[in-house]
Amino acid sequence: MSDAISAARRICLVGASGLVGSAVIEESVRRPEVRIIGVARREVPLPDGARLEILLGETANWPVLIAAAHADVFVCALGTTRKAAGSDEAFRAVDHDLVLEAAAAARGAGIHRMILVSSVGADAESSNLYLRTKGEVEAALGKLGFARLDILQPGLLRGRREEDRPLEKAGQVVAPIADLLVFHARLRRFRSIAAVRLAQVILALSGEQAPGTFVHEHDSMADILSRQQS
Repeated sequence: MSDAISAARRICLVGASGLVGSAVIEESVRRPEVRIIGVARREVPLPDGARLEILLGETANWPVLIAAAHADVFVCALGTTRKAAGSDEAFRAVDHDLVLEAAAAARGAGIHRMILVSSVGADAESSNLYLRTKGEVEAALGKLGFARLDILQPGLLRGRREEDRPLEKAGQVVAPIADLLVFHARLRRFRSIAAVRLAQVILALSGEQAPGTFVHEHDSMADILSRQQS
């Protein structure tokens, strides 16, 4: 094993088969400074030149797999929808319970840094199931004792998903036009973002060491990307 690979920053990724997780894997191909170790329930298509491992197992075994990743950073890109899950309870089982179980396993494995893909508008007091669940997860993660916790709150994610989400697909068509009309500071956080750009933000933040909890909305993520390009 080369020195570059052995010294690479190890990122344990759950949600590797989703839109954001797939983008993180794709972006990592061109970044020798990072090494992705995915934890998943099923096989994940890998791009050419990928330098990563996928550890497969049922969710009950994820704590063991997360520990086996020996990671420096834990990235959670898990997520579903109420429609895909089939019920409120099934949705929360993934977006709340599984996220927190995986995060607790990461802390138990000695991982001190975490990056969560949440959602714009996340609010534990919201009447909306999706936003309330995201807000509750954010609050709970803050109590797990990560030295650094980065919470990403993107708007609509642009990119090709495996599953069919008609409303989201329609939103992706109009999003670029709508984004151009959003100038007010209070509304800019609702701007859409391409999954590949969000993946670039995740990989950039994986190298940050400063302790604390950081919430990143659209403008914050744009600043991170701008600094990466300068």
